Amino acid sequence: MHNTTAITGKLEHQTNCQWSCRVLRYACFIVGLVVAPNASMLKAQTGAPNPDAQTLFSQILEAQTLETQNSSPVSSPEATAGSGITTDTTESVASDVSFKNLPMHILRDQKALWLFPVSLAQGKHWVPTIAIVGATAVLIVTDKHVMPYFRRTSSFDGFSDVFSGTSTGAVEVGVPAAFMLVGLLHHDSYATQTALLAGEAYLDSAIPHVVIKLLSRRLRPSSVAPSADFSDTFFRSNVSPLGKGSSFPSGHAAGAFSIATVIAQRYKSHRWVPFVAYGLAGVISFSRVPDLAHFPSDVFLGAALGYTITRYDVFRTNK
Repeated sequence: MHNTTAITGKLEHQTNCQWSCRVLRYACFIVGLVVAPNASMLKAQTGAPNPDAQTLFSQILEAQTLETQNSSPVSSPEATAGSGITTDTTESVASDVSFKNLPMHILRDQKALWLFPVSLAQGKHWVPTIAIVGATAVLIVTDKHVMPYFRRTSSFDGFSDVFSGTSTGAVEVGVPAAFMLVGLLHHDSYATQTALLAGEAYLDSAIPHVVIKLLSRRLRPSSVAPSADFSDTFFRSNVSPLGKGSSFPSGHAAGAFSIATVIAQRYKSHRWVPFVAYGLAGVISFSRVPDLAHFPSDVFLGAALGYTITRYDVFRTNK
């Protein structure tokens, strides 16, 4: 009987590992689909098998600029000035982020982030702030009514096996790593900088979400006793210095949406990329709920932090 249990556990572990590897391979395949057209285009234009990084980057910008000018009815700076229209060319301009200055970029982003209350005091950004805070508050109230369903049901067991914390964490690490690998192998500075920006965005969202974890000290759903409800979960967990053990907000969701936002913004000329990037980030974020690792409010706030910090802090300071 003991041998049968051990064999069954081993088979289940191997199956989970196979699914994790499969999810990671799919993510890397998507990276290849995004990056490969740029490399192929430049090889055809230059006729050189291994163009240097500067030439590669220049050709990418020139091709994307021509594509934008041909496809967009607004092609001149005078026409776009003050119109609020952001062209693909503007968002496609790579930043000066590098391994050397990445720490300084993160410090600059954090300065802008923690000075955000000053902008609120000046009457700016109130609408999105109220929307995010309000939606989070509503979800906190409804968490205690939603989580009993996920504690009872077994409908998501297969889903949780595939999108486990280990496999989704591997995807969050693997996608930027794949961009970095492709960038280095093909001398593609745009892909390399995309990987660096993803790392910058991930760390930028990680710092505030860890601070909130330390303050909230919320129990994870899995830590709530089976005989208890989910109404009293804040300020009750034991938290490590890095926030481990606290549920609010979800670090998985923050990381997934920060990386997805970088890829969606940098490669939005491929119209399917934002859908895939945000779709995968949404699946990764949701997977934490049936796994009883997070409440819906944790996931929502984590996703909001990842998106807003990346979209309006990282990209603003890197323009």
